[in-house]
Amino acid sequence: MADKKTVLTKEGLQRLEAELHELKIDRRKDVAGKIKEARAQGDLSENAEYDAAKEEQAEIEARINTIEKMLANAEVISEEDIDKDSIGVGSKVKLLDMEYNEEIEYLIVGSTEADPIGGRISNESPLGVALLRKNRGETISVEAPDGTIQYKILDIV
Repeated sequence: MADKKTVLTKEGLQRLEAELHELKIDRRKDVAGKIKEARAQGDLSENAEYDAAKEEQAEIEARINTIEKMLANAEVISEEDIDKDSIGVGSKVKLLDMEYNEEIEYLIVGSTEADPIGGRISNESPLGVALLRKNRGETISVEAPDGTIQYKILDIV
């Protein structure tokens, strides 16, 4: 089975590359030092510091593996790829929550970069899916746990 394509903005790609560099260079070195110190304490069978360091090492290696797979399957959305007339990944949208008469702004990103509190919603989220390929002036409905929410698309930036 092929790995899932990872949709990233240019900023998202840079953040992942920076995280990978930090994990490979700094964090690996730190955890190797912790393992060395714990080994120097003697009996490893009852050494909590050793166990914790080995667990941290496994988590670091797992994250490195995950990031490398994401980068290998990355599709980077550039500014030139963003359509200003209809919504897609990389689009910044201004919406009107029709129930609360409140304006909100979201950047549509791939699931890897999603941060709803930070104004970045995934193209795979219910709202993201409802927004894709829509245009200014359209009204969309999104099913939420509390019921259906309606939004009017005010602008695509």
